[in-house]
Amino acid sequence: MAEVLCIGNASYDISVFVSGFPLEDSKTETRELLEAGGGPAANAAYLLSSWGVSCAFAGLLGNDRYAMRILEEFRAVGTDVSLVQVRRNHVTPLSVILVNIRNGTRTLVNRKCDSAKLKLRKASLQRRRPILLFFDGHELEASLAALRAFPKAVSILDAGSWREGTAVLAPKVNYLVASEKFALQTSKLARLQSQRERRLCMKRLRERFGHTTVVTLGARGLMADEGGGYLEMSAFRAKPVDTTAAGDVFHGAFAYGVTRQMSFLETLRLASIAASISVQKKGGRPSIPTLAGVKTALAHAQ
Repeated sequence: MAEVLCIGNASYDISVFVSGFPLEDSKTETRELLEAGGGPAANAAYLLSSWGVSCAFAGLLGNDRYAMRILEEFRAVGTDVSLVQVRRNHVTPLSVILVNIRNGTRTLVNRKCDSAKLKLRKASLQRRRPILLFFDGHELEASLAALRAFPKAVSILDAGSWREGTAVLAPKVNYLVASEKFALQTSKLARLQSQRERRLCMKRLRERFGHTTVVTLGARGLMADEGGGYLEMSAFRAKPVDTTAAGDVFHGAFAYGVTRQMSFLETLRLASIAASISVQKKGGRPSIPTLAGVKTALAHAQ
């Protein structure tokens, strides 16, 4: 039985490395492409599986070559994909990612397809007993079904932006781990530069959702509140090469810490250093660090 069930988006990423963002109606050359599976919940499942956690992924894919490659990657690390649905009339999400090799920033163009949503049958869920549920807000109906089926499981939401799925799930999970974008959209603040603004943002999030909240701030670190008060944590030093999937790595590592019953601070440090390692390597999923590498980095971190 899988310890963790991740539900949400799986995509196929094509990373294109360029020396600057192309001008409109121009031609740009690249010397390097990277291709791999992606998607917030999918990357979390891949990380957890590669770190030795028994993990299942539930998502929707098209009947195409991208889906076959995604499934091959999952199987290579032992992810249970029996809840993945492959549909003929569905198109596998595809992301073209332009990575600026000068500073590591990335610009995404996503191809999505509106179609019937993922549905998880009660029988397929009843055969499982996950201790942790991980959502990214992309498959709301399936996520709610999992919450009903496993009321005792700990739940985590990767809230990248405010949309129906994240809005509905945010008050229902145990851990809200949100991006700065989601925090700004929810708190109605224009920025999070000063500590006063950050404290006010966290106060509003706690009042609205009432549970453990973490907001990642990229190179500026994070802010969090487990119920015992506001805290901030600086990011570990890193020279970014490619920031693609750094947030996914943070969320996956955070879920690992929760499954291993690490303290809140230990979990935040683990997730933070995992993300800092990932930005120093090209690609999204290819940048996911090993658990041994993260533990070594933690042992030497100040």
